[in-house]
Amino acid sequence: MPVSRRRLVRTIALSVALIVPIVLLKRSPEPAPERPRALRQVTADAAFCAPRQRAGISLSQHLAPVASRLSSSTGVFALEEGDISMIARAWLTETAERTIDIQYFIFTADNVGLIAADYLLRAADRGIRVRLLVDDFMLEADAEALLALDAHPNLEIRLYNPTTNIGKNLPTKLFNLTSDFRGFNQRMHNKTFIVDSQVVITGGRNIADEYFDYDHEYNFRDRDVLLLGKAARDVQRSFTQFWNDPLSVPVASLVQSSVAQPDTATTYRYLHDYACDPRNFWPQVRERIAAVPSTFNSMQESGALVWSDSVTFVTDLPGKNAGTDGLGGGGQSTAELIRLVRSAKSSVTIQSPYLVTTAVSQELFRDAIKRGVRVRILTNSLASTDNLDAFSGYQRDRDVLLGLGVELYEFKPDAAVRRRVMTGALQTTLNYAPIFGLHAKSMVVDNHIAVIGTFNLDPRSANLNTECLAIVRDARIAGDLAKAMDEDMRPENAWHTTSSFNPDGSVRLGKRLAVWFRRVVPKAVL
Repeated sequence: MPVSRRRLVRTIALSVALIVPIVLLKRSPEPAPERPRALRQVTADAAFCAPRQRAGISLSQHLAPVASRLSSSTGVFALEEGDISMIARAWLTETAERTIDIQYFIFTADNVGLIAADYLLRAADRGIRVRLLVDDFMLEADAEALLALDAHPNLEIRLYNPTTNIGKNLPTKLFNLTSDFRGFNQRMHNKTFIVDSQVVITGGRNIADEYFDYDHEYNFRDRDVLLLGKAARDVQRSFTQFWNDPLSVPVASLVQSSVAQPDTATTYRYLHDYACDPRNFWPQVRERIAAVPSTFNSMQESGALVWSDSVTFVTDLPGKNAGTDGLGGGGQSTAELIRLVRSAKSSVTIQSPYLVTTAVSQELFRDAIKRGVRVRILTNSLASTDNLDAFSGYQRDRDVLLGLGVELYEFKPDAAVRRRVMTGALQTTLNYAPIFGLHAKSMVVDNHIAVIGTFNLDPRSANLNTECLAIVRDARIAGDLAKAMDEDMRPENAWHTTSSFNPDGSVRLGKRLAVWFRRVVPKAVL
């Protein structure tokens, strides 16, 4: 499915007084090309795949030089570039010895998603226990293919809050929406990739081409963080809690197969053949995966992998909150972010792709600025956003934020930084750079606290979606993150919005009108 169609409004909700289009997810970018479909003819190259099928060095062997630190400290490395973040996941999957636990909001059967599925299947073939937990709302995969993967004895799939998608017909979806509006909207936005309970990748990226800079038209400027050691155990506990929660339902109980047994042979063969086709899995990428061990050693020797005794993983509970406050209620991630801003002494710098403020967040910024704290926020411009609905919420209160003294920056779709972060293999394939939108969710407080996570600065993340945050109290990590965020706010990458200037006029009239009409959508669901 094209990126644009994925980000269209999926459901229309009823309001109390009248029927109003209510946006349940936040995406509607410019059109993008079709992705590879699951039935596309592929040509496997046996020689190309042979190296992947050889036994290699295990993860514990790679971690041996730092084994003494894993129990009491956490290694931290920010993953700024999409292809590096993807390659790290691939390498960890290849070297896993016991378990791979994966939790995502979006998992799409596009190029990256199909190759990721093949990697997980091959890990399961080696005897690794693979558990995949995906939110039901934005899962893009064929139900029969899900059943075939789930049929593997070492691979299990569960869907979180399965009220909207897999195994549901339209009448059932509408009934779920109208009978439990809040429950229908309560989604799992956590994103974690855990290997052997020792290494974790968490942050803003889902599993789809555009999160790893592989889409030919529209990609995200995003950010993950690699965690080794102590904090990984906290992430593992969170995953286990979500996995065992009643909201996480085995896919086999949701889908009635048209056949007695899923066609595992055809599905597995297709995935293997797809990943063994050099047109899909570029040789340059394979070479970079093979080079990860030497890169990892260099990270340790150079000090790029920073060890800290003060890394905290904060996550909401399954279900977020009790739901007694309607669409409100907050959560643990919301409360922690509020505490961090209230504790700021000199500066708060934020990146959030969607910036929909409420009286609570506006008061939080007002108080901070009165204390002498400099507050800067980078968000998407109308030209770069993939979410017109959320932008309409931001647009309504933009002048309010400026009046409070918040410094606002809006990301450019042709930001110069995209040339640096986009996948090297893609740059050699295209003679142009795709549009980039901001998707990183990060914050730096007083230049010594770094936050990288899944939380968007909007009511949906505050009250409805479960979110998670990695909080690192380390001056070097915070300093490096602040430099990356400062770069994204430079004039070649972002517009500085003021009371006398905003860049809305840089887009066509039709898009401006589309945002204006979305003002009927209540901010509480954005």
